[in-house]
Amino acid sequence: MDRWRRTHGALQRAALELFAEQGYDATTVTQIARRAGVSEMSLFRHFATKDALVLDDPFDPLIGEAVVARPADEAPMRAVVEAVRETLAGRSEEVVPVLRQRLRIVAEAQSLDGALERNSAATAAVIADSLVSRGVERDAARVVAAAVIAGLSAALLEWAGRGDRRLDQALNEALDVLGGASACSGSTT
Repeated sequence: MDRWRRTHGALQRAALELFAEQGYDATTVTQIARRAGVSEMSLFRHFATKDALVLDDPFDPLIGEAVVARPADEAPMRAVVEAVRETLAGRSEEVVPVLRQRLRIVAEAQSLDGALERNSAATAAVIADSLVSRGVERDAARVVAAAVIAGLSAALLEWAGRGDRRLDQALNEALDVLGGASACSGSTT
């Protein structure tokens, strides 16, 4: 692992530790940098803002590539749902502890109200751009991207708060609903 990645990881670990110990709002970037053994300037080279330490998402480019790689005749919503499913397949359990911790921090910190949604705008833009590159009209691409992001955000926050389900189960159920599967399993209506 190169120096940049080691420092990046050390900063995120230090931030999450401090946020868990004293709360997001009570933790300063100076404390995070000090715990990680770097200067504040180094911290800001890696993360433009304090909230980026919690919200940084490495999956956006991977999801975009997976959307572009889906079959050309696939409906936009199905392409995105399956691209997200492919991107996250087999990775969910390796990120579970950190993701749950991050989502709880976001849910508990008053200063992060709306941060998940703002951060998700970048993911939505990647998805929309990938759909446009497949020939989907920009307006339709934005609607699909927004729907998927909203659905996944709701599922992730619910998962983080409950703690009684596996991440892959929560994500797959949300993706099934987004992809058009019934939201009421076992219904006899």
